[in-house]
Amino acid sequence: MKKLTLILICIASLGLASCKKDTIVQSANNLTIIKYIEANQWQSSADGFTLSASLSDNRIDDRTFEDDGILVYISRNDGNFYEQLPFVYDVQSYSYTVSKGRIDIDIQSSDFQSAIPDKPTTRTRVKIVLIESSQ
Repeated sequence: MKKLTLILICIASLGLASCKKDTIVQSANNLTIIKYIEANQWQSSADGFTLSASLSDNRIDDRTFEDDGILVYISRNDGNFYEQLPFVYDVQSYSYTVSKGRIDIDIQSSDFQSAIPDKPTTRTRVKIVLIESSQ
């Protein structure tokens, strides 16, 4: 009985050791774009509840818009940090929308305690990452 168990263990260990694990890494064609929004470029909506700024870039074409991932980060006050949109900071909600050739960034109140958002007084650095889909 011991010999049979030993033979089965040997066969099982040889079978498991012969399994091959492959790691497949595909190189991606990602693109990082840095843009700036000057303080005077923020436009207030008619009701004053939204501040908006537009960034144009022809690299956001039909194919990129439909097939790829588009991530947006901002560095408030052009500091040494980035925050990924959307996020809320100090009752200000930061969000973005993407359309062909442009990205619109909006600042709104997150809870309407103070319905009118604070207009940035310094330059805002924006990082846009275009992530190409492999399909």
